Order: sequence, then C-alpha cells, then structure tokens
Amino acid sequence: MEVRYREIEHLLTDQAIYADQVRYQQMTRELADLGPAVRKYREYLGVVCRIEEAQHLHDASAHEPQLRSLAAEELVQLAERRQQIQGELATLLRGEQDEHVDFIVEIRAGTGGAEASIFAADLYRMYTKYATQHDWVAESMASHSTESGGFKEVIFAVRGVGAYRRLRFESGVHRVQRVPVTEASGRIHTSTATVAILPEPKEVDLAIRPEELRIDVYRSSGPGGQGVNTTDSAVRITHLPTGVVVTCQDERSQLKNKQKAMRVLRARLLETQRNQQAQEIASTRRRQIGSADRSEKIRTYNFPDRRVTDHRIGFTIHTLEGFLEGDLDAMVEALEAAASQGVLKDGA
Repeated sequence: MEVRYREIEHLLTDQAIYADQVRYQQMTRELADLGPAVRKYREYLGVVCRIEEAQHLHDASAHEPQLRSLAAEELVQLAERRQQIQGELATLLRGEQDEHVDFIVEIRAGTGGAEASIFAADLYRMYTKYATQHDWVAESMASHSTESGGFKEVIFAVRGVGAYRRLRFESGVHRVQRVPVTEASGRIHTSTATVAILPEPKEVDLAIRPEELRIDVYRSSGPGGQGVNTTDSAVRITHLPTGVVVTCQDERSQLKNKQKAMRVLRARLLETQRNQQAQEIASTRRRQIGSADRSEKIRTYNFPDRRVTDHRIGFTIHTLEGFLEGDLDAMVEALEAAASQGVLKDGA
C-alpha cells in the first residue's frame, strides 16, 4: 500500500494526467482510500525509529544514571505507543479487507400491512439507486411482491469495491411515518421494514454437506410468477440441521434458481454462525457487524417533517426525498465516523 501510494503521488505530478479526467478521478479516489492506512504505517515507522534511537541512548549511558533513566522512561512510553498504533493499523487493514466483500441484502416488510410492503419497495429502490451511483452491481436474487406494488420480501446481491464497508451498518428495523395513499382521512401511519446485510461466505468459510439439504422443486406462482410458472422451475432448499429455508422462483431456469437459493442459504448460515460467536465473545455488547439484530428500530423516515433520523448516532438529514433517491453518503459517512470513534450505539 505504501509503494502504491507513492506511485500514485508521482503519477499525479504529471500534468498529462489531467487530460484524462476519468483516470485522474480514479487515482485521487484511490489515493484518498489508501491515505489513512499509509499515514498510520508511516507513523508506526517513525515510532520504531525513535525506539531505536532511545535504545541506543540507553545503552550508551551506562555511566550516566540520570540520562539512562530518562531513556528507559522514553522506551516504555514509545513501546506503549507502538502497540497502540499496531492496533489502530490492524483496524484500518481490516477495513481495507471489507472493500472487497460481496454481500446479500434482505429487505422484509414488517408491521403495517400493505404500507409496510410499499416501504420495503422504497428501501429496495433506494439501495439499488445508491449502488448505481457508485458503479456497484446489484443482482436480484428473490422476491415476493404484493398486489399493492410492494414487497413482502426482496433479496438482492451487491458487489463492488467499498460497497460492504459503506452499507454494513444498514442492518436493523427501519421505520416510516407517513400518510398512506389508501388513507382517506389523512391520518399518519407508522410502518416498518427490516434490512439485513449478509456477507457472502467463501467456500472455505462454510462447509455444507449435500446430505444436510432437502431440495424441492415446484411451479412458480403469485405476483411476478407469470412467464416462469409453466415448468417446475421454482426451488426450495431446506437446511435440515438448522431448519433454515430459502426459496427462489425469479428465474426461468431451475438451475439458476437453485444457485441463487444456495447463495442466500450460505449467507444466512454464516450470519447465524457469526451471531453465535458474537454472543459467546461479547454477550454484553451487541456487535453491529455479525449480529444484525433486527428487533429494534435504527432509523426513522418521517414524511411530514421531511427528515431521516438514525437513532444510533442521533444524526438527522432534512432531505428525505433525496435520501430515498439514493443520496445516502452523508448518513453513511456519519455512521462510519461514529464506528471508527467507537460511539456507534445500538438501535433505540
């Protein structure tokens, strides 16, 4: 990372780079992404150099007790600082790994009937627009639409550099307060939808034996099933040890439905595994990554006041319409800052 950072710095001194604005923007963005870890690494090297100097002074002051004592004291302080920087650098490098994590997003309508399903569709559109803005790929996996034009459930995969890092804190209950289009009296209703961000495991992360699965095929039906329901293309996979069930009927091909269902199943099983580990390691502190607790609201979308409030960090945006159109950067950056400072609270 240090070598690449210096390479980009050198390339940006060439005036010719400004003629290619796309490449210039890519390089400046990469430089900004590498910056925190590289600066921390340089700080680490500086402390190591000071430790070597203090050690040399300590060894050369055998006949000067006062100077030797000062050097010994400095060595203790520098050793503590070196350990602290190592921890900070490890955290930054874990974040770098998050840049390349593919994940699955599950959105489900909660309380509120038809209005909850419409809100679930709003969230789906919001996240897919955000993905498009950042040149990420959003791939539909499975959905269960409603007559009102919403979703009881919609599942899609996201891949792209930085996508998981920026959306990892979206897991939880999202609440909307607005007047439904079907409400004649103009009364404000409160509805909810749950969002789960599930990192896709690699083969080495999770082993599933064939004998642990029951795979059923059937004919697709319901809204959205037209055109695919003439053959037994829908797939239901049950993981027998845990009872986790995944269905997929969006594709015309039974094989494609099975492949998508398996990806969702693996992600859900990995989430369950991480939940158990999180409870064992830190029973008094729910982790935002891994636990994906959906029992409490994390955010409220208030239409009368045109505001969006994240309750974990007390952060409010007063441009609700733009937010639902995918302008999430301000909220995402506030959540990342809170997480890096260790002040990201659980949902309220």
